Order: sequence, then C-alpha cells, then structure tokens
Amino acid sequence: MKQFTNIFTGIVVVFAFGICSCLHAQEDTEKVLPKESNFKEPLTKTWINTYGNIRIAKRLFWIAQTHFRFEETEDTPFVGQVAQIYNRHAIGYIYSKKFNASLGGVLRLNFNTDEDSTDRNLVPEWRIWHQYQFAMPLSRVMVYHRLRIEHRWTQGFEDNSKYIFRNRWRYMLRLKIPLNNHKLKPKTFYIAPETELIMQSGKAVVASPMEDLRLTTTLGYILTPRLTVAAGAMYSQGQSLSNGGNYKQSWAIRCHLYFSPDFRRVRNKLPEIHLDD
Repeated sequence: MKQFTNIFTGIVVVFAFGICSCLHAQEDTEKVLPKESNFKEPLTKTWINTYGNIRIAKRLFWIAQTHFRFEETEDTPFVGQVAQIYNRHAIGYIYSKKFNASLGGVLRLNFNTDEDSTDRNLVPEWRIWHQYQFAMPLSRVMVYHRLRIEHRWTQGFEDNSKYIFRNRWRYMLRLKIPLNNHKLKPKTFYIAPETELIMQSGKAVVASPMEDLRLTTTLGYILTPRLTVAAGAMYSQGQSLSNGGNYKQSWAIRCHLYFSPDFRRVRNKLPEIHLDD
C-alpha cells in the first residue's frame, strides 16, 4: 500500500509541474487577447472508437485502438465528413489489481474539413504517450483516475507547414455504476459519467493552456467477459491555439467497442481491473 501511495504521489507531482508550465506560458499575452472571451458556435461530431486490450503475459498487455471521428457539414450534422483517424498502440504493465501503466505511440491522420480551403486535404500527426490508471472500488461503483501525458508533433494544412511540438497533460475521472447487477459482469448495463481536463504547453502555447474540457455520460452493456459495447454524448470546450480568448465548443455522439482477448489460455473471465480507455 505504501508503494502504491508513493507512485500516485510522484505522478501527481509530475502532472502538477506540467500544469504550472502551462500557466507560465500565459505571460505577456496582452497583445493577442481580446477584451472579452469569444465562444464559437458548437460543432457536432460523431466518434466511433474501438479499444483493444490484449493480454500477452501475466503482467503485460497490448493496447490497440482505432478511432474514426466525423465532423458536421453544412447539410449533415454529426455524421458529416471524416475529420480524424486515430491509430494508437502501446504496451501496458499491470502493477496490481488497482494500478496499470502504458507507453506507446500514436499516428493521427487529420483531414481538412474546411470546404473552401485550397490547402492540403490530409496531414499526419505523431505522438508519444504514456498513461497511469488507478481503479478504486467504492461499494458497487468503480472509480477510475487516469493521468495521460502526450508529446505531440502537429502541422497545418498549408504547403511547407512546419511541425510544432507540444505537450498535453490529461486527467480523467470516470465512474462505472452497474444498473441491473451488483457487479460489473456479463449481461450488465452500466452508466459511466466522466470528465477530462486536457492542458497543453509548448512554445506555440502563448495564452491557451486549456486545450479541452470534456464532459461525457455513457451507457454500456457487457456482452461477454471479453466484449463490451457503449454509447453516449459528450460536450467539450477549450481555447483555440492561435488565440486564448477564443473558445471552441462541440457536441459529440460517442460509440465504443471494447474487446479484450487473452492469449495466455487462462480461464475466460473479466479482468480484476477494467483496462478500457
């Protein structure tokens, strides 16, 4: 228990340092900030996500995720056009039933959704990411704390656009509450409210440290010990990178498929700690 506490404390210190770095980047911003905050009209989006957590050893698992994200067009809200495709992979380590950590990479394909643009239609984005997840049972409810740190290289759609480097500092709190059973087991519906704060830092971040604040509620159903489906709605808002006084907003429908095959030939059962994203 003492080791677990020390790990949690150390990670919180690292995360707090990242937040301080973000806030430090707000100095000397009077030239770019407007007199009042400007909230843009919300966009509508649809996210279709798959989450694979594949056990490959007693303490190791492979994270394999693919996300398809669509953004509204003038004629078609929610399911409009492809905006991003994620391909995220990592190797995870199970320290205990209540804690696991992961390290891996991401390739995100960004599509130009500006119908009037004459710039490139597609640019890649590269990331290295690591995360630390804590599972804490509370009566019938499972409480999850997730700290994720991402190091990302992005570029614009303009020709010869240079890559810029930024760090993302993410904290997510999620509850999983079974509705028709006392435990999270097959044939169980559950509701999962969650909130995630995403901060960013880097030379390009002058007055926009809060990239995104996401509020989500999801309804899920556990089909089998290795397969779960879920869907829900998310509201998000955050500062635009180019000007911290401009806030973007969105509403998104999110659909999830979780699968967790186990190559160790062990008895087919739900893992003690649910390793979903």
